[in-house]
Amino acid sequence: MRKLLFAHAALLALTLAGPAIAADLPLKSEVPYVPRFSWTSCYLGGHVGGGRGSKDMTDPVFLVQENLIGPGTTTGVTTVTTSPTGVVIGGEIGCDYQFSSNVVIGIEGTASGTTMRGSQIVSLHDSPPDVALVQANNDFLASVTGRIGYAFDNVLLYGRGGFAVAGDKYNVSGGTVAGSGVPFNFQGLDNRYGWVAGGGVDWAFSRHWSMNVEYDYYHFGSGNILMTDGISGLTGVVDVKQTVQVVKVGFNFHIWGSGW
Repeated sequence: MRKLLFAHAALLALTLAGPAIAADLPLKSEVPYVPRFSWTSCYLGGHVGGGRGSKDMTDPVFLVQENLIGPGTTTGVTTVTTSPTGVVIGGEIGCDYQFSSNVVIGIEGTASGTTMRGSQIVSLHDSPPDVALVQANNDFLASVTGRIGYAFDNVLLYGRGGFAVAGDKYNVSGGTVAGSGVPFNFQGLDNRYGWVAGGGVDWAFSRHWSMNVEYDYYHFGSGNILMTDGISGLTGVVDVKQTVQVVKVGFNFHIWGSGW
């Protein structure tokens, strides 16, 4: 009988002590909340890369001969193609907004100085035959574009397109024309407006920093350029059709975004 009473008493004590023991047990730690990465931000940064252009100039032979020999000297049309190449370095500023569907839209402005230079020798039609050196330089590129892409967390695939402008310098020079022994040096400057389209991939490797690789195609169409001989003061017009291709790597600092 005593054993039975003792067993009941022990069972009652365990029942009463259970909640207190459970209260003393350590609680399972909560999983920390990691916010979803967002490309919603404004940014500024810099880029460096390489560029190659294609510039078709019509007609440098006519420019030289009609001015220095006389009207009606040139028959036929000559188009000279130069392919300037060089380094592109500059900066960009822009803003992006990411929707819940991971689609990202934005706007971006860029400005780049370039060392793109190209030259070509062209034969003149005079007698005895002479030659002229045709040179084309691209000094800067700038653009204002819209940007649209799709985000895979901290990786963004995007395309961009919009308005572009190029600053160019042209030169047609030589030592003599038709045995005159008089040198010539026609020069012209041009700010050409057109469009740009391109795309790339952007990788956010820290909370506020991203790195991107981008390809851009610039198209500036055709346009007349006034050329002036710095020696004789004579002037003439040539037509230049041009395109430029650029591959660049950029680093951007993002502000106002939620980040990681």
